[in-house]
Amino acid sequence: MTAALDLNADLGEGFGVWTLGDDDALLAVVTSANVACGFHAGDASTMRAVCAAAAGRGVAVGAQVSYRDLAGFGRRFIDVDPAQLADEVLYQIGALEACARAAGTRVSHVKPHGALYNATVHHEAQAAAVVDGVRAFADLPILGLPGSRLLRAAGDSGVPEAFADRGYTPRGTLVPRREPGALLPDTDAVVARALRLAERGEIVAVDGTVLRTEARSLCLHGDTPGAVGHARAVRAALTGAGVEPTPFAR
Repeated sequence: MTAALDLNADLGEGFGVWTLGDDDALLAVVTSANVACGFHAGDASTMRAVCAAAAGRGVAVGAQVSYRDLAGFGRRFIDVDPAQLADEVLYQIGALEACARAAGTRVSHVKPHGALYNATVHHEAQAAAVVDGVRAFADLPILGLPGSRLLRAAGDSGVPEAFADRGYTPRGTLVPRREPGALLPDTDAVVARALRLAERGEIVAVDGTVLRTEARSLCLHGDTPGAVGHARAVRAALTGAGVEPTPFAR
């Protein structure tokens, strides 16, 4: 059993008058917040507010970087030039860093969002571009899927993560959101996933295949039905099992 596990969530994913998820409720549960940086969601006011709220609760602030795709919420692959992608990753981190500093904290890690996250599992050029963009800013930890090109490119800066509420294929990748089994069905299943990960280092794929993982962070999505209830139940179960929710980076 692991003695400590980071709990992360993607936050700040509103835009203008549109809101998504309950950021304040999730900030009371998670230890790391991946804040949208304006390319798939988020705006200056949202970014600054989430950074301030995270700093007030001692939650680590990370940059949730994406393709430039507000209309598609960052869930569409874009065959962007790697040099441009690196620049856009750097741009997003810099924007969030300004908001974080204003709140008395700093950007402590980076996580790609949506289609970019999935692309960097296999797309070597885009994985390298994300790492290049991050390192142009600082040698920050980068969250990614175990076994991905992204973590391979990141080297010692790579942080493997798992997902509490997403279905896995037998190959260890995420089931696409439009396919059956993409989301775990209820809170009990989400809690069981978290406990098995913490206690045995395992995740069960949709076909029953048992996947070994060394994930150091567990993602609790904020935009799924019952997200806050899932998150609270996961934290309570982990604490009850003697696993301390702890940020992996500061």
